[in-house]
Amino acid sequence: MRALYTASSGMAAQEANVELISNNIANLRTTGFKRQRAEFQDLLYQSMRRVGSTTSEAGTLLPTGVDIGSGVKLVATPRVMSQGTVAPTEKTYDLAVRGEGFFQIDLPDGRTAYTRDGSFELDATGQLVTADGYVVQPGVTVPDNALSVTINSTGQVEATLQGQTAPQVLGQLQLARFVNKSGLEAMGDNLFLETAASGTPLVDNPGAEGFGTTLQAYLEQSNVNAVTEISDLISAQRAYEMNSKVISAADQMLQSTAGMLR
Repeated sequence: MRALYTASSGMAAQEANVELISNNIANLRTTGFKRQRAEFQDLLYQSMRRVGSTTSEAGTLLPTGVDIGSGVKLVATPRVMSQGTVAPTEKTYDLAVRGEGFFQIDLPDGRTAYTRDGSFELDATGQLVTADGYVVQPGVTVPDNALSVTINSTGQVEATLQGQTAPQVLGQLQLARFVNKSGLEAMGDNLFLETAASGTPLVDNPGAEGFGTTLQAYLEQSNVNAVTEISDLISAQRAYEMNSKVISAADQMLQSTAGMLR
């Protein structure tokens, strides 16, 4: 009976939807996390009477047809790349991007990753690195005798050194942005990779045209809205429940049919 398979596709789709929602909620407090949403499409139709077919020798046409659908499928899980809330941290090397752009990260295998997570630290040599020790591009090294470090809204890094009154420029941070940032591939650890769908990165200083600015001692929070996710979860649960009831109804109809044959 076709209804069994149609309803089962609906249950599978809503199960995947709940998995996405659970991942969003699990990352409610993950720095720079971007929520995902599920997108669905209907499956193929079996045409019992094709619309527009002739119904008589006089050439009359069928105004409506009879099409039976076969269910639903999950086609995409795009990330919503909207700005998350920016919160103060009082840490010198914490950076947030207000607007467009990603920090560039050197991976150990030579690839470049991109992130909105600006919770940076200094390694043993004074280089600016991520929490996993990956170097932030372009490399910035803070000397041992630095008394204070300032990173302005355009990404310029300055430090006041011992015995000096004027600050010294240590380097310039840059941001990368993409034509289709939703096309980036998530690799975990708050990192994204360039893909053919995202396009090649456009790199420039923070504050340049089309790029956001940097905020020192701030971090961008997840853009997950707990109320929205709970509402979506309830909707997905109810849709799953209704599909399960269709399976139960189809099963009862099959039982009735089988009983007639006894």
